[in-house]
Amino acid sequence: MSRSRDFSKTKAMLKQFLNKIPRKSPKPEPIDAEEIEHGDNSNGFQCSLGGTTFSARFNVVKRVSSAVFPTSGTEAVDPRMSFKDVSNSQRQGLFLSKLNLCCEVYDFNDNDKNYSQIHLKYETLIELVDFLSSGSVKFNDVTIAAICKMCASNLFRVFPPKYHSNSMVGEGVNVEEPVFDPAWSHLQIVYDLLLRFVSCNSLESKLVRNYVDHSFILRLLNLFDSEDPRERDCLKTVMHKIYGKFMVHRPFIRKAVSNIIYQFIFETEQHNGIAELLEIFGSVISGFAVPLKEEHKIFLLRALIPLHKPKSLGIYHQPLTYCVVQFIDKDQKLASAVVKGILKYWPITNSQKELMFLSELEEVLEIMSISEFQKVIGPLFRRIASCLNSSHYQVAERAHFLWNNERILSLVSQNQQAIIPLIFSALERNAQNHWNLAVLNLTRNLQKMLFEMDDQLMISCQRAAEEESSTLISTLEKRRSAWEHLEITARDSQISAGNPACPVTG
Repeated sequence: MSRSRDFSKTKAMLKQFLNKIPRKSPKPEPIDAEEIEHGDNSNGFQCSLGGTTFSARFNVVKRVSSAVFPTSGTEAVDPRMSFKDVSNSQRQGLFLSKLNLCCEVYDFNDNDKNYSQIHLKYETLIELVDFLSSGSVKFNDVTIAAICKMCASNLFRVFPPKYHSNSMVGEGVNVEEPVFDPAWSHLQIVYDLLLRFVSCNSLESKLVRNYVDHSFILRLLNLFDSEDPRERDCLKTVMHKIYGKFMVHRPFIRKAVSNIIYQFIFETEQHNGIAELLEIFGSVISGFAVPLKEEHKIFLLRALIPLHKPKSLGIYHQPLTYCVVQFIDKDQKLASAVVKGILKYWPITNSQKELMFLSELEEVLEIMSISEFQKVIGPLFRRIASCLNSSHYQVAERAHFLWNNERILSLVSQNQQAIIPLIFSALERNAQNHWNLAVLNLTRNLQKMLFEMDDQLMISCQRAAEEESSTLISTLEKRRSAWEHLEITARDSQISAGNPACPVTG
């Protein structure tokens, strides 16, 4: 009886001792990059964007959740804890926990309803940015996937219907107030985190490109249509950094931007981020190696030149001009094709666009070689002559100001025999008939300048103009005499037939 009691007591003590020994955590499932890319997405993160489903390889976070939040043996790290309150070994887990917490998206149209959660997420996002900036983050598949998942869940969203239009063409004119996203307090920090993430020097591009892939980049590019100018500015910085860091993605980014521009030109003529995309490409084009690839020349001729057509040109004309000038600076042989393209899309009834075209034309002519200039003298100066005669005084003044440019004046002086006859008649008409006094004075000054350049040619043009005028007067006189003769003949024939004369009007 005593032995049985002792045995039971020993057994209970042994059981209590064994319960105190920590059990080994289940081994996490190994992460395979190829499996992540091509695996089943049924349990993965999904974010609807424009009717499509964003199903990425971020399901790796869920598959390895047992490593971050062990089911037994170790207590999960509370995301509300501060990084200062945990040990160094726990900070990586806390970083992942906070990323997971920030994947929740709240409705900012009703701040009172979710105020505490929104404020907690705001503080957590700031902590994540500070921790990432400190350089303490260990970048592996799990961490990178968690960062990309958090950014995707916050940034990739469907924009509301557009109630605003960017169809105004006046340079510097903005008749509509910009639309600001109510969730910007969170979005701004997410963009900051994404920028610091892709800019991190310790981050291997080969590892990141499995997550910042074509799908991720395409959805970033789609965000350029945001009506919030602050978001477009952040996107511009992030996309520029991605283009610079991930060389393998550069052809895809150029192709995707080209498709956005094609859709804007030929289908919708509505997009909020064309100016920002062109600003990115301005620095990209300046880095192109020479000789230029055929792909780059096609982008100039099929995307940039047709961008002169839409009515909203004034919104993005400045970065567009910069891109065009960069191309010509890289390859002078493109200059004549650019000028012909500008002349092709020259506005006929829109004076504000004409002013922009004249400004761009001046910048192109400043860097144009003499051989390329000679290829476009005819159509170019016929158009300039038309602008000199414009009844819109600002267009006429801007066309006259071209002659104040020393480079353009040098090109004209080297080809004066071909150019002066093309504009002489326009100057004569201005001197005789233009209603604006300022334009009239500019015309007289230009005539005086051309006389000083080549007085014999000007006298010859004047004689030719006088001969043409006398010939025209003679032709009109002959036509009037012919009509008078026809009227008399018709009247006489009716009288001889016994019918009352019917007056013939000419």
